[in-house]
Amino acid sequence: MDHALAIVTDEGRSPAVVHEAAALAAATGARLTVLAVTPEEAYQHHREVMDESGASEPYTIDQAQEAAEYTATEVAADAVDGLDVDYEVAGIVGDPADSVLRAAESLGCDHVFFPNVRHTPAGKALFGDVGQELLLRFDGFVTMKSVDYGSEADGADGTDGPDGPDERGPSDASEDDPDA
Repeated sequence: MDHALAIVTDEGRSPAVVHEAAALAAATGARLTVLAVTPEEAYQHHREVMDESGASEPYTIDQAQEAAEYTATEVAADAVDGLDVDYEVAGIVGDPADSVLRAAESLGCDHVFFPNVRHTPAGKALFGDVGQELLLRFDGFVTMKSVDYGSEADGADGTDGPDGPDERGPSDASEDDPDA
C-alpha cells in the first residue's frame, strides 16, 4: 500500500474506518488522505433550508466543502490519536461513489477504506449502494466496515464490532456475495 484513502460520509462517520486506515498506513509507511463526502442532495437540501430560514447569504458549495473538510479533520483527529501517521484531509460535495473514485484517481490511491452503511432493502433502493460501486469500479483494494444506518458507535479505538472489516482485492469484486 502506497496511499490510502479513508472515507467519511454523512451516513457513516466512521472513526473505526479511519483508524484502521491510519494504523495500516503507519505500519507500512503509506500516505493517508481522509476525505469527507457530502452528497449533492444533502448540500441542496441544506441550501434550501438556509434560503427558507431567511439567511442573509446563500449557502455556497465552497461552504459545504469547507464543512466537509472540517468533518474530515474532526473524525481524523480522534481516529488517529496515538498513531504515528501523517495525513491530509479534504472535503468534497458530489455523488459519493463518483467523488471517491475521482479523488482516489487524482491522488494516486491504491487502497480505499469505506464505511459501508447497512440499509434496509427500501433504503438501499433509495440511496443506492456506494460500497458496491466502489467494489466494482475501483482498480485497487477496498476495505469496508459495515455500520448500521445512523450509527456512529463503531469505536474510535479501532475495534471492528461484531462483523469486522470486509476486505476485497481488485479481483474479488465478483465473488458470490449478493450484497457486495
